[in-house]
Amino acid sequence: MSDLLDPRSAFVYAIPLRNRFRGITVREGVLIEGPLGWGEFCPFAEYDDREAAGWLATTVEQISVGWPAPVRDRIPVNCIVPAVDPERAYAIVAESGCRTAKVKIADHPGSLTEDLARVEAVRAALGPEGAIRVDANAVWDVETAVHHIQKIEHAAGGLEYVEQPCRDIEELAAVRRRTGVRIAADESIRRAGDPLRVDVAAAADIAVLKCTPLGGVRRALKVAEATGLPCVVSSALETSVGLSAQLALAGALPELDFACGLGTVKLFDGDVVAESSRPVDGFLPVPKAPPTPDPALLRRFRHPDPDRTAWWRTRLERVRLLLR
Repeated sequence: MSDLLDPRSAFVYAIPLRNRFRGITVREGVLIEGPLGWGEFCPFAEYDDREAAGWLATTVEQISVGWPAPVRDRIPVNCIVPAVDPERAYAIVAESGCRTAKVKIADHPGSLTEDLARVEAVRAALGPEGAIRVDANAVWDVETAVHHIQKIEHAAGGLEYVEQPCRDIEELAAVRRRTGVRIAADESIRRAGDPLRVDVAAAADIAVLKCTPLGGVRRALKVAEATGLPCVVSSALETSVGLSAQLALAGALPELDFACGLGTVKLFDGDVVAESSRPVDGFLPVPKAPPTPDPALLRRFRHPDPDRTAWWRTRLERVRLLLR
């Protein structure tokens, strides 16, 4: 493993985002080549080394072990609508070709008026048959969640589900009882001490899985089984290299009843792969192997800051010691 994860040979990238997303405007991470192709290590800066170890375990699986055989060859995906104005939200959905839209809400404490306008625009773009799901990223308390969800559901003309409206499982359960809207658990699963043992069945209707932080496709499949819930696979904002593992997970799940949140490369102003993982008619293919970065794109998106490059390589060195 030491040779596979040598920080000296790791490629550190920086790719601008089209809009601020998850509080950042530039996505940074590391690409690593192994016997089976390329992998990606890109835990967000605020994650500590222990949590980042799951991301690196996913990299190791991808470049040296490979993925389980898929049971389907393409994945339905939702388009992603960041915290943008209604006109831009409408355009994103109309241009996507997707019949499901995931809308970011609760971007700041006073965002409700903006959120209502955004989901109204998304409904106008999708039409009455499209599905709208919203993501609050665990920022509300129970009372705020109940109040806001009722208003947002009305403005949206119906919601497929609300993702992680509150932080802990007890709060999710309370919101689920009081709103009647499906609740999806994300952070409650992947940031739990032991995702295989967290009991979300009484608190949520859907499990959102991100194999990158969970430690790989095989580990995520075990988590999916342990939840006992229908699953949606979602991106952790990777390039097409890292996203390929998420697509492999979606391809290997025994059942897949909902569109997945894997159209996130469109949030990037560029990619390291010439043929990016961009949906066609609302679907993405399941890859047989990780894509290979394009040399010209690697040159374009090589991190320009030597200090940040050193920071990522030092981080990789620390985290790989935790996998031994």
